[in-house]
Amino acid sequence: QRRVHGEEGNTLCLSLHFIHKMEQTQRRALTVKDVAAADFIAAYAQHLKRSQNFSLPKWVDVVKTATFKELAPYDPDWFFVRAASMARRIYIRGSIGVGSFKKIYGGRVNRGTRPSHFAEASGNIPRTILHQLEKMGVVEKDTKKKGGRKLTQDGQRDLDRIASQLSRS
Repeated sequence: QRRVHGEEGNTLCLSLHFIHKMEQTQRRALTVKDVAAADFIAAYAQHLKRSQNFSLPKWVDVVKTATFKELAPYDPDWFFVRAASMARRIYIRGSIGVGSFKKIYGGRVNRGTRPSHFAEASGNIPRTILHQLEKMGVVEKDTKKKGGRKLTQDGQRDLDRIASQLSRS
């Protein structure tokens, strides 16, 4: 038992069982939605980089992410960051496919003196990342909807585990 002093100087005896129950109700499981997006993406990108199942394609250092871009990404780990961002997006939105990722990562194309317009990003990058995540067992094809990928139970568990580790540190 532990003694707790009240406001009026009264001493209350609480059993350890009751204290343990109070601590359990205050603690709750943290998910990807409870953690800041940038922090989670950085942590999951490092996890993917350490993973043996996630491999980089040969063209990763020379490819542009979209036709409207002038240069390839400066960050050498950009592929892992994009994969982590896509995994987080699938966690939050549910079933999502390559076409949606092309729109999400699209941007403004500079057309010189003419007005700028929206252009979609490359489709091969999200397709390759989805294949890699599928090979790892994080996502699977969604058969209930028209198409796209959804998280597996193992994938959701992995993402939640990394989010809870991030919140503890």
